[in-house]
Amino acid sequence: MTNGMTTTPTSIGTECRSPSDRLKSGVICIAVLVTILWAYWSTLVGLRYEWQTDDNYSVGQLVPLAAMYMLWCDRRRLAKCTPRVCWWGIGVILLAQVARAAGLLLIFESAERYALVLTIWGVVLLVGGMDVFRRVFWVLVFLFLMAPLPGKIHNTISGPLQEFATNGAVFALELAGVEVDQTGNVITLNDNVPLAVAEACSGLRMLTAFVVVSAVLAYIIRRPTWQKAVLVISSVPVAIACNVIRLMVTAVLFMVVSSDTGEKFFHDFAGLTMMPIAILMLMGEMWIMSQLVVSDEER
Repeated sequence: MTNGMTTTPTSIGTECRSPSDRLKSGVICIAVLVTILWAYWSTLVGLRYEWQTDDNYSVGQLVPLAAMYMLWCDRRRLAKCTPRVCWWGIGVILLAQVARAAGLLLIFESAERYALVLTIWGVVLLVGGMDVFRRVFWVLVFLFLMAPLPGKIHNTISGPLQEFATNGAVFALELAGVEVDQTGNVITLNDNVPLAVAEACSGLRMLTAFVVVSAVLAYIIRRPTWQKAVLVISSVPVAIACNVIRLMVTAVLFMVVSSDTGEKFFHDFAGLTMMPIAILMLMGEMWIMSQLVVSDEER
């Protein structure tokens, strides 16, 4: 027999965090952040200088802000994770310090910058544990985009991009009926209007920007993993196509209006114009992929 009284069952394994525990966690996070800023201050100053002086990697300064936005979008699922100390984080932090020391000894700035990201990885793993680390893994990978590419990789990519941009612009102009003569990376329009495709016209700046945008878009949308991967990978051909369009429009302005107008469009307005076009291409790509998948109800 029961006495009419009900008892509230307690769930095993659930933990209730008191305000004092939350305060301690907040203090620890702030202390860790201040320590990282102090330890890597010179590296951060160098990164800021690169962002301000190199247009190819100016989008890097938006990566930390985008990462915080991605975490905010995922805040509800992160709240379900139970932070636990994972001592493997110390190993990752030590590995980052070895990479940083090698960068200092070999005068290799990229190693120092990547060591900063690895240190963040180690701190997240140490303080949050594997559960939190798995939840924010792709955000941590995304942080590598804030560092400029190493010099050798930059030169390896920039040259072929410049050549492809020149050939693509020549092909598009010839399709439009324009008489084009190509000598290396210099094209002559209608036998009297020269247009040099310099290294700044390679489209590397557009490529880095589009990769960042597509990565954020892939993270926040609710799509299968393969569609997200395709979206990020396709940002490369989308950036190349947009750069060819930009060069073609610039060449037309050189012929029809003036060289000053063409250069002003290329440097001032082309980036703002190409970004909406690239986003429309990515949106169209997502629509096409959605048509390839049929749900059970539709079937």
